[in-house]
Amino acid sequence: MDAPRLAPPLTGGDITKMAERFIATHTGNCISEHIAISSRSVGLKIFDQPLFAFGAPDDALFVRLREPEVIGPHVLAPDEWLTGAQTVIAFFLPFTAAVREANKKGMSWPAEEWLHARIEGQALLAALLVYLREVLTDRGYSSVAPQIDGRFCSRTEAGRDGESGIFTSNWSERHVAYICGLGTFGLSRGLITEKGVAGRFGSLVTRLFVERTQRPYTDLYAYCLHCGVCVGNCPARAISIEKGKAHSPCAAFLDRTLQKHSPRYGCGKCQVKVPCEAKRPRVSP
Repeated sequence: MDAPRLAPPLTGGDITKMAERFIATHTGNCISEHIAISSRSVGLKIFDQPLFAFGAPDDALFVRLREPEVIGPHVLAPDEWLTGAQTVIAFFLPFTAAVREANKKGMSWPAEEWLHARIEGQALLAALLVYLREVLTDRGYSSVAPQIDGRFCSRTEAGRDGESGIFTSNWSERHVAYICGLGTFGLSRGLITEKGVAGRFGSLVTRLFVERTQRPYTDLYAYCLHCGVCVGNCPARAISIEKGKAHSPCAAFLDRTLQKHSPRYGCGKCQVKVPCEAKRPRVSP
């Protein structure tokens, strides 16, 4: 019996266009009246068009993620998520100007638009992951989306300096995006992309080979100005020029936003009113 024939391979451009159509047409990208916190959020568009990057599963940086000073040995490598992996796909979904502008109007608590973007936006991101995984698999290329895979796990543990409340997981979307070439870190530990820092990240591991994105930087903080604006923005006082973001006060503040806005939570003040909000503020060396 002849082996099943694979459909023509998808390119990175094909995958990007499919995701663009999905985000542009999905009803979940627009807040409906029956879920809106108030009438002000009805019709709110959450995400603009995504950015994509494509990395090699055997990139040495994936091994470095296992080092204790980076994340730790609990991180799974791409080929542990999917044997025979050929490509790691990373993407960034930038928040719309409406979401970002709303979160600038008061710096003590998250705007309701930001709360929607954080919670309903994450649900839409998960739907996009399911869609892309199914498209790739249907074409004959097995694929896994780690953050919605049953093996994904996260926990809170003490930091290297005794700091409590550090969130860690066996797959980090921001670190994966850095490795694939989407952007570099900032003081707030957010990842700064060509479309800024305000948004959400996702990724897949697939047996489809896609031409690699060139990683145009070597410095973890190449796109960060170290201007300190995010330091002053943070209502939890969790960020400093000297040490970056401390997880404990940030996590404690997020817990308070959940108490105040349950079942939603969020903050995002370090992602608005900053030079890297919606663009890359500086060219990589």
